[in-house]
Amino acid sequence: MTPIEVLDRWIAAFNAADPDALAALYHPDAVNHQVVREPVAGRDAIRAMFAAEFAAAEMVCIVENKFTDGAWAILEWRDPKGLRGCGFFHVVEGRIVFQRGYWDRLSAEMLYPPSSD
Repeated sequence: MTPIEVLDRWIAAFNAADPDALAALYHPDAVNHQVVREPVAGRDAIRAMFAAEFAAAEMVCIVENKFTDGAWAILEWRDPKGLRGCGFFHVVEGRIVFQRGYWDRLSAEMLYPPSSD
C-alpha cells in the first residue's frame, strides 16, 4: 500500500473506533508519539492506547487536508467539537513505522473532560 492508502485505511479504522484494524496498519516495532504525551512503542501498546482512548471518548476524524511526500502521509484534521490537529505518518512497505501527532491538549480536555467513573 502507498502512504496515502495506509492513511485512508487509518482514517476509516479510527472513525470506526476499531483498535484492531488500526493496530494492523502499524509495523510491530512502530512508535506513535502524540506530542502532548510520551511516545508509545510497539504495535500491541499502540493498540492498547487506541482501545483506551475509544473507551474514554467518542472521537471522529474529519479530514481537512491530506498530503504525501515520499514515504510520508500527512493529515490535517478536526473533530465535530472543534478540536484540530495534524498527524505525520512514516510508512515503509505498507506499514506505519512512526507517527507523530500534534493537537492542543488543553482544548481536548475542555471538549472531552475525563469521566468521573
